[in-house]
Amino acid sequence: MREASRIIYRPKVTEKTDKLKASYNQYCFQVATDANKLEIKSAVEKAFNLKNKVLHVRTMNFKGKYRHRGRKGGYCPDWKKAVVTLVKGATIGLYEPS
Repeated sequence: MREASRIIYRPKVTEKTDKLKASYNQYCFQVATDANKLEIKSAVEKAFNLKNKVLHVRTMNFKGKYRHRGRKGGYCPDWKKAVVTLVKGATIGLYEPS
């Protein structure tokens, strides 16, 4: 099993993810492209001390977009997003305002 830091890269914080958090207790993360749902679930539970609090995980793969600067152009890397649903009442302290 890989370390949680090698599976979860960063949280995705946008207006849409704030609505998901408020309405459905769902949190979004950018994760490793080769990680599966079971690895993501255990990584979130380990990283944020949520023993058996993750209900389910949804994943989405995104293709890298073509970007150019001046005459140079290239593709951004492909990436994967995971939407993690927690049990009612459970929260992740990372998202709370300080």
